[in-house]
Amino acid sequence: MRRALELAEGGRGRVSPNPLVGAVLVRDGAILGEGFHAELGELHAERAALADCAARGNDPRGATLYVTLEPCAHEGRQPPCVEAILEAGIDRVVIASDDPSEKAAGRGPGILRDGGVAVEFAAGEEASAARLLNQPFRKHSRTGLPLVTLKLAMSLDGLTATPPGDSPWISDERSRELVHRWRAESDAIAAGIGTVLADDPLLTARPTSSSAPLPSMAVQKRTGTDVRQPLRVVFDRQARLPLDSRLLSSLGESPVIVVTAPGAETGALREAGAEVIVAEGIPAGLAELGRRGVTSLFLEGGRTLAAAFADAGEIDEARVFVAPVLFGGSVRLEPVAPGAGDTLIETRFREW
Repeated sequence: MRRALELAEGGRGRVSPNPLVGAVLVRDGAILGEGFHAELGELHAERAALADCAARGNDPRGATLYVTLEPCAHEGRQPPCVEAILEAGIDRVVIASDDPSEKAAGRGPGILRDGGVAVEFAAGEEASAARLLNQPFRKHSRTGLPLVTLKLAMSLDGLTATPPGDSPWISDERSRELVHRWRAESDAIAAGIGTVLADDPLLTARPTSSSAPLPSMAVQKRTGTDVRQPLRVVFDRQARLPLDSRLLSSLGESPVIVVTAPGAETGALREAGAEVIVAEGIPAGLAELGRRGVTSLFLEGGRTLAAAFADAGEIDEARVFVAPVLFGGSVRLEPVAPGAGDTLIETRFREW
């Protein structure tokens, strides 16, 4: 099962809104085949493992299948995996986590048991890891809302912005590389209008010389690289996003969604190519994003937007970089530990 969990990571950033899934076929202690859901619309993990088994010249009959998520029993972009399992003559299936979606929940294991297959659910560390692997999928399946992950960078004295005239960066280069990877793994990245007006950001995921190319996704627009670009979302109650902003000037890289309040004048934004969501409050805006298939929202943009989401109770996870510097109000002091990198504090608020 640990190998199956490791394999599942191969689909990160490629398969949303589907879950990450890995599978391993075993008989008499030997691996017969293995696979994972690698790309949206392509083979599911179970069928990929069976295909690998055939490519190795192995017969899966009588084998045990270890899979990180219960096999599907419905027709989607791919045929039901339970059919392939039954046709292959697999004797036993060990599942790490349930599928909470309405169209799946419990159906696959039930069909397998009816077909004479022994079905077991894993427990302990592997089961927990399998659930954590698919938090965006699980939350969206249960609530229709995206999983919200907050990213903040702050100094030791709690400031989230550098003094005027100083470098705009609090975090170091390694931290920023990690943030770009997280962006590419998310369905959407969000910022508040205050940050957009102050910084005119692109909010794209960019490759770096020291990191491997990030995965792409068939249903997302590409930028000529292997970086998967998330949707870009601006929470902008009064529709103040400048028409000459870098966001609207780069719509060819990734779409821009502006979340406004009722009554805001949005005609110019629509004409410029932005999609507009009219919603009264953050929960309503998240619900609309969820209906558009957004399962994960990476929240950037500073203290104001973070506070608004926290007040609304809509932050699932926080990833906070604490830099070894003191700003001391308007004065930048020497780093507390010269040469030391940022410390990443990751706190999960709720599990789905």
